[in-house]
Amino acid sequence: MNTEEQNAIFPKGNQGPADYFNGTAWVNILVPKDQTGTYSVGNVVFEPGCRNNWHTHATGQILLITDGKGWYQEKGQVARPLTKGDVVVIPVNVEHWHGAAKDSSFTHIVITNNSPEGPVKWLERVSDQDYNAL
Repeated sequence: MNTEEQNAIFPKGNQGPADYFNGTAWVNILVPKDQTGTYSVGNVVFEPGCRNNWHTHATGQILLITDGKGWYQEKGQVARPLTKGDVVVIPVNVEHWHGAAKDSSFTHIVITNNSPEGPVKWLERVSDQDYNAL
């Protein structure tokens, strides 16, 4: 076990689907759905250079950054660097992506509100050209 794994708050979980992640990510669903059916909670570990596709959440999402360096970007906005301790409140139906910096892993807890449309609507990949320009 390496130092990063020893310092992890939660186990890595399962590898994220290649259809939704460009690179390797590990997803550990901590709370599949609370008793009210309102939200779910997960821990996501992105390996260096990994990012998810553009996507939206019909009822928003919150990211709590727990380790590493990464990025968050809303469509039409400049990408924002993220580090341990940052919090991102993602508005309803805002197209966005998040992921690791090229030279660092990146871990965040996601709190996703559930909706009749499902927790997420996946869209196209973040292009290598756009990511490499960061």
